[in-house]
Amino acid sequence: MSAENVPCEAAIEVVDVVKRYGDRTALDGISFQVRRGEVFGLLGPNGAGKTTAVEILEGHRPRTAGTVHVLGADPATAGRAWRNRIGIVPQNSTDHGYWRVGELTDQIGRYYADPVPVGELLDLVGLADRPKQLVATLSGGQRRRLDVALALAGRPALLFLDEPTTGFAPEARRELWSVIERLKEAGTSVLLTTHYLDEAERLADRVAVLRAGRVISVSSPQDLGSADAGSEIRWREGSRAHRAVTPDVPGFLAALQARLGADVPDLEIRRPSLEDRYLRLIDHSSESTGT
Repeated sequence: MSAENVPCEAAIEVVDVVKRYGDRTALDGISFQVRRGEVFGLLGPNGAGKTTAVEILEGHRPRTAGTVHVLGADPATAGRAWRNRIGIVPQNSTDHGYWRVGELTDQIGRYYADPVPVGELLDLVGLADRPKQLVATLSGGQRRRLDVALALAGRPALLFLDEPTTGFAPEARRELWSVIERLKEAGTSVLLTTHYLDEAERLADRVAVLRAGRVISVSSPQDLGSADAGSEIRWREGSRAHRAVTPDVPGFLAALQARLGADVPDLEIRRPSLEDRYLRLIDHSSESTGT
């Protein structure tokens, strides 16, 4: 059986992957799985290993050890037929400035056996009214949407999005979010790297958090770090304000009410935000060794 015909229920399967550069370890035995049809986010501080991991999955960088299957194939040995099934939106795209939007989209589509019609692609990403506009004159948000259109030209089953909205204005970010949500509805699997927690919370079904080349958590954004997170409770007893952090809010409140009555003075309960839980997970003071 060829590498491109290995049966696999997951869009991406990563098992104990290691990447070393001499005596430096960028990835230290990471494992995770991306289900078909889901948006999966990779989170982590700069230097955690996100870019290295994504480049291995795209077949652009060899791994030192471990097993990887992407759409049932090993990216290190997969051929052109496999590459036609993936789409890649890199962090930066500044070339082809003197092409017109429609011409560039049509040209990229010619590399594929069954390309998406140009009009359909541009409509999907909100550029249907700009086929004759020069690429160099697009705004940052419009250029990013064009990048997505080009990545989708060959009808990929899996799309890689590497920090797609870095530096965007809020309106432009939300426009691209809408494109990604439509792709998900159509059944496209998406691997998303981002530094924006609100982006991960909005788009991702599940996320993996990398720190110093290791996966330290895999969960939904809503459950990220919840096992170790406590809620902050504030109240007043007489003239003194009190504060406590506890994972057992009902039990703590029951004890307070038993002592102070049903109406606890100045009671406030603050549950940790996604940012609170994420920062606790990555331990912001820790050193990262990946790239």
